Amino acid sequence: MSDQVRRTLPNLLTVARVLLAVGFFAIIAFGLWPRSGLDSGLRQFWGNVGVVVFVVAALTDFADGFLARRWGVVSVFGRVMDPFGDKLLIIGTFVLLSSPVFVDVQATPAGGLDLIPDVNGRVVMTSGVPVWMTLVILGRELLVTSIRGVMEGLGIDFSAGGSGKWKMVLQSIAAPTALFVAVNPFALESSFWTFLRDGFVWAAVVVTVWSALPYLMRARRLVGEVESRS
Repeated sequence: MSDQVRRTLPNLLTVARVLLAVGFFAIIAFGLWPRSGLDSGLRQFWGNVGVVVFVVAALTDFADGFLARRWGVVSVFGRVMDPFGDKLLIIGTFVLLSSPVFVDVQATPAGGLDLIPDVNGRVVMTSGVPVWMTLVILGRELLVTSIRGVMEGLGIDFSAGGSGKWKMVLQSIAAPTALFVAVNPFALESSFWTFLRDGFVWAAVVVTVWSALPYLMRARRLVGEVESRS
């Protein structure tokens, strides 16, 4: 394999992830919107297409970083676009999963749509992802991104650690699982699938919060070292 291919392939995979993320959002937003006019069969079809697109996009994340490190071709473009592509895919997906697209509704005799509450009168999210979970994930990403920006501005390498990688793995499993359950009636009505979905989603949220702690401690230590030398 030529050096030119080795230099460009990881970046091409990163760009592909951004494009796949945009395509995924379009599929979910227009293919699953309750008022889109599509019948349930077509919504299920497009939902499952979305699951496949998400999985392919997530796999490019692991592939581009692995190849760039193995071939020693880490670039400035990759350092900027790789985390951008990750956050676009993950945050955008969780925003959609907690959006009205996945609020459980039923048709009314007049041709409208009514919400289906649970036994406690609360709105049911077929994705199993309430808004607060998305806000936790978003808050963590903004916090770590801000810290990384400050550290990089000081000339300190602040690459992702092991906790960040585990966070990404669990989020990449939880999101398509939640989508798969939401768009397939057999899974949504199965206690096994909903238990599996809830387990992955909660694990992703817990690990997302935990993964911020090593970054905070590392940033505190590095800032202390910089201040002690000044």
